[in-house]
Amino acid sequence: MYKLKILHPNTVTRLRLQPVMHGLAGILFLFNAIGTYNSPKPNWAVVIYFIVVGLASLVFPFIMRRFQHFSGANSVMRLVQVFVCFTGFLYFLTHMQPLIAVLHLIIGLGLVYIGWAEYRIFQPVYVGLDNMGVQLPTTFSQRNIGWNQLNNVILRNDLLTIDFKNNKILQLDILDNISDVKMGEINAFCKHRLGN
Repeated sequence: MYKLKILHPNTVTRLRLQPVMHGLAGILFLFNAIGTYNSPKPNWAVVIYFIVVGLASLVFPFIMRRFQHFSGANSVMRLVQVFVCFTGFLYFLTHMQPLIAVLHLIIGLGLVYIGWAEYRIFQPVYVGLDNMGVQLPTTFSQRNIGWNQLNNVILRNDLLTIDFKNNKILQLDILDNISDVKMGEINAFCKHRLGN
């Protein structure tokens, strides 16, 4: 019945973790550069390749907020990191270091998952309010909460507050501009449903 555009509930957590995740990828690439440099016959092009991408991964979290469309920039950086992991897999596999190669393959697949989850979280999402209950977005699907599981649902000052019967409270930032009349209508609907 009502759909409200919200900031994904996991967005803040992901934003806090991004510097760590990019930093870990950058440190891995710098260790790759050290390992390649210390080999009996170092390949200087590969050493420079790992150094450049490692430093870019370390610096990226500090400059990503300057991008106008930073979620797109983040996705591009994740793709670069995945590409470097997969090329590192091939490089170390051809240089008879299968353990390091498999490690790169696993990390590359992990970065694919992280990149896809971040992409999904930064997409516009909606919370739904209908006769059955409240529909909340999760990372990969949607969670349906029946009205019988809730104490209160109220929309005030661009903040939707959901009070669960198990003493949990969830507050969601509303991105839509909602008039006072529509806000009153939504609150009346929620109050009516909670009364049944």
